Amino acid sequence: MATLYSTTCRSISYSLTPSSSSSSSSSSSSSLSINGQNHHQRLNFSSCIAKRVLPVKVSFHSRRNFHLNVVLMQDGAVATPVTPVENETPFKKLKDEFLSSVPSTEEIKEAASFDVNKDESTVSITVVGASGDLAKKKIFPALFALYYEGCLPEHFTIFGYARSKMTDAELRNMVSKTLTCRIDKRENCDEKMDQFLKRCFYHSGQYGSQENFAELDKKLKEHEGARVSNRLFYLSIPPNIFIEAVKCASSSASSGIGWTRVIVEKPFGRDSDSSAALTKALKQYLDEDQIFRIDHYLGKELVENLSVLRFSNLIFEPLWSRQYIRNVQLIFSEDFGTEGRGGYFDNYGIIRDIMQNHLLQILALFAMETPVSLDAEDIRNEKVKVLRSMRPLQLEDVVVGQYKNHTKGGVTYPAYTDDNTVPKGSLTPTFAAAALFIDNARWDGVPFLMKAGKALHNKSAEIRVQFRHVPGNLYNRNFGTDLDRATNELVIRVQPDEAIYLKINNKVPGLGMRLDRSNLHLHYAAR
Repeated sequence: MATLYSTTCRSISYSLTPSSSSSSSSSSSSSLSINGQNHHQRLNFSSCIAKRVLPVKVSFHSRRNFHLNVVLMQDGAVATPVTPVENETPFKKLKDEFLSSVPSTEEIKEAASFDVNKDESTVSITVVGASGDLAKKKIFPALFALYYEGCLPEHFTIFGYARSKMTDAELRNMVSKTLTCRIDKRENCDEKMDQFLKRCFYHSGQYGSQENFAELDKKLKEHEGARVSNRLFYLSIPPNIFIEAVKCASSSASSGIGWTRVIVEKPFGRDSDSSAALTKALKQYLDEDQIFRIDHYLGKELVENLSVLRFSNLIFEPLWSRQYIRNVQLIFSEDFGTEGRGGYFDNYGIIRDIMQNHLLQILALFAMETPVSLDAEDIRNEKVKVLRSMRPLQLEDVVVGQYKNHTKGGVTYPAYTDDNTVPKGSLTPTFAAAALFIDNARWDGVPFLMKAGKALHNKSAEIRVQFRHVPGNLYNRNFGTDLDRATNELVIRVQPDEAIYLKINNKVPGLGMRLDRSNLHLHYAAR
């Protein structure tokens, strides 16, 4: 009898609950919550827990031939030949000895608890560019939201890293001004904020200094202690210094025994060529599975709800095509100008800053076909099909402009070119509108009107879906010459004051036949 022993750890999967139909274990899954969504993952752990893998009375030959005689079924049982065999056949011995070597439920639980033991690992999140506007307004509040909802591990540390000189206390004071408990407010909100801020620290350094990142590494190790350290670097910095920061973080501050990952914020290059060059440069220091490209706008509640609204409500999916939709408007407006960020903004403009990422992502989600599943790859594949079907943009379908000086609430605001951080004579657009077309069977001929601008009358972001006129409408005369009043419109207000409402035609109460438009309204704050 020869006994095989494991010399390397190979990945296997077992259920923590015994199958009702077999003494063997069936596959199970554990749930991982990210941004409110459940992602199912098999519980995998090393087969090193059972040193004696397979006692066999066979010679070493190909695994393919072995599987001709012994087949593992889905429930973990062994399929045996139908023909009767004697009690002491080599096959029966093989089956009995194999099943006896499978780890028990207790062994599996023990191994699983060791592998996923939260006390044995820690996550260190470093926000590179922590003094910037994006970090203050978006990243730190988002991290607090994860902590507030219990989505961060038990042991975690957050470090801010930037060139600005700042103490830990100053960082916490800066961050505390932007933290909120969002929609679901609870009594312990202030207590949670205090606990979160105690996990936030700061280190000042140059983005291209390996010495400064080595100093950061020492501070991270002090907080990580003897635990397995997993490190995440969030690059909230301009793209022209991505490579310097990644090089220094990789060589001087990456984890020795855990994983190291990098989140790259938009804009990811200025065009296709620079984006490809940036990817190539990043891969000198990172593997592709370490790089996460992010568009934070996709985390907004109404953007996440877009696919739910369409694919889980029968009344909308049949209407989602050229047959019923006249146009789709994607509108983004801000009521403030660059306000000291002109140096960054002037390098990109409103098209690169807002339209080709935030609004184009929303457009792709809105127009895509039903994906095979909710897996990231399947959704991405459908979005790519939309982008590949888009007609090249023509100059006559685009309008651009800049905001001038204006007065609002008795306060006079300077024009874009009057901003001290903007180069004199700049022609960078602060407003742009474009008509986009998707040349496929679903959307042929439907204009997608994209509009974005700074220093406009109000701050808003919304999707407006205007439906076609009712053929042979009996009530056209009641609307007079304004036929647009007769059309239905679905409005998804992304910000502020999130809401979804559908404009419908309705009779005004009374003896006459007067029509008016009313809203079927889902107001998020009230709901």
